[in-house]
Amino acid sequence: MTDKVKEISELAKELKTHLKQFPNFPQEGILFEDFLPIFADPSLFNKLITAFKLHIGDKKIDYVIGLESRGFLFGPTLALALNAGFVPVRKPGKLPGPVYSVEFQKEYGSDKFELQQDVIPKGARVLIVDDILATGGSAYGAGELALKANAEIVEFLFVMELDFLKGRDKLHAPVFTLFGGQEEKFTN
Repeated sequence: MTDKVKEISELAKELKTHLKQFPNFPQEGILFEDFLPIFADPSLFNKLITAFKLHIGDKKIDYVIGLESRGFLFGPTLALALNAGFVPVRKPGKLPGPVYSVEFQKEYGSDKFELQQDVIPKGARVLIVDDILATGGSAYGAGELALKANAEIVEFLFVMELDFLKGRDKLHAPVFTLFGGQEEKFTN
């Protein structure tokens, strides 16, 4: 194990101890993993950004694309740490001017995302970030928008992954998650 991988692993282990779990939220049968306590503590928030920055290393990144809404919590800070721009992917009707639109499938239906046109130059190297990789539907939608903008997706980054849903199998580029989450669905 390299020093960088060891350091990322140690940071991830520490960060994971600060998660809170809420059974049956937002609906019966769901075990909600709340990583908001990380943002309440500046030291922990800095460790989260440091872990991602260590992973990215010397990869050239032009833009960080953050998914609505929890990708907005750390995407801009990561973009600043990488000296990159930040571009939000939003629900329909939230962005002014011409937009690219995409419909994508989620676990319980479909949804839509939009990305402003002419914000990301053709050929720009982008990271797509969100809090949790579950079914992969929303990340896939964001990837489709990046491709419509003619960007190069370097990687998808997530704080946590619900491995049993196999969302990474749907994505257009390599995937990095700081730590895995639940092994299987929660049952009471």
